Amino acid sequence: MKRVKTGKRRFAIFPAEIGWFPYLWLIYLVLPIINMLSESGTKMAVGYGLIALFTFTYRQLYFAEGEPRFFTWLGIQMSIIFILCMWYHPSYMYMGFFTANFIGWYTDRRNFTISLALFTLVQSAPLIKHAHTLGWRELIFMIPFLLIMVMAPFGIRSLYRRQQLEKELAQANEQIRSLIKGEERMRIARDLHDTLGHTLSLITLKSQLIEKLVDTNAEQAKLEAREIHNTSRSALRQVRELVSEMRTATLAGELQEARVILNSAGIELICHGHPRLAGISDLAQNIMSLCLREAVTNVVKHSQARTCTVTMETGSTDWLLSIEDDGAGLQAGYDAPEKNGLRGMTERLALIGGTLNIESHGGTKLTIRVPIVIKSRKEDSPDGD
Repeated sequence: MKRVKTGKRRFAIFPAEIGWFPYLWLIYLVLPIINMLSESGTKMAVGYGLIALFTFTYRQLYFAEGEPRFFTWLGIQMSIIFILCMWYHPSYMYMGFFTANFIGWYTDRRNFTISLALFTLVQSAPLIKHAHTLGWRELIFMIPFLLIMVMAPFGIRSLYRRQQLEKELAQANEQIRSLIKGEERMRIARDLHDTLGHTLSLITLKSQLIEKLVDTNAEQAKLEAREIHNTSRSALRQVRELVSEMRTATLAGELQEARVILNSAGIELICHGHPRLAGISDLAQNIMSLCLREAVTNVVKHSQARTCTVTMETGSTDWLLSIEDDGAGLQAGYDAPEKNGLRGMTERLALIGGTLNIESHGGTKLTIRVPIVIKSRKEDSPDGD
């Protein structure tokens, strides 16, 4: 994750978005500082200089994340550990916990492998060199910590990649929500143009006609005024329908509405499954609910059916919603995706990776599938930093 550079920014010891976490790690530098008190003269001064430089590289690595210089600062940090372990004491190897954390930040395999190999060499070479001077108790104590430091980057890398994927998923979901809002605005605009635009134009024409008839044919003028009244009530109903469609829909709510509409049309509703699909997101449920509403409307308008069967299931890889009727079915040569709102259903489902399948054999069956698991992106290319 590369940080966005701005023109001017205030000086910060560590990135503000990380919080206090980097400061807590600085506590572990107390041990190397105390150990260096056993040295004297120039060797002590050089040792404290190396620890100070190590601290500086620790800060720089936080700001170099995702940039080519990240590897440079990582190399300087490993070099300092190597010098301290080779020419001072192998106990400075514990400073490697800092480096192990940063190695785990690599998401591409190539840079991760190279850095981990160098780190393993830096940590193990001093132990091999000083093995004859260290007691067996010290070696037994140090070797497990060496193994932990070498293995730690794997766990940190896995955690880091998961956090990155969660961020990307959150960004993708936010983008989908924005796309859906835009699509809904376009749909509402089309409805306003196609319905209310026509209705208001009709009211205008009839009003002009009444002005001409009021003096010559009062009875006809009354009839036209009554038509205006009916047309305006129709327009009001259309506005209410548009507003109601803007509200967040649920499968349970749409099923209740579907039962009322189908019963009024003399069509029996048969339900299989529970409308509360396990683990379904609000976004997916809203889109599936709108599709159910559109499908039921088509059944009432075009199917001439006696029964309508709605099935809802949670599969291993997707959520399933099917709407089947025993009506007349689709006519030969009927281009279903282009008619009766099915095109809009297909466009909505495409936003969440869903599919719509239409069958017509002794009736019509719509099968909607929405994937539960979003496929993870392939691992980044090895170019990396």
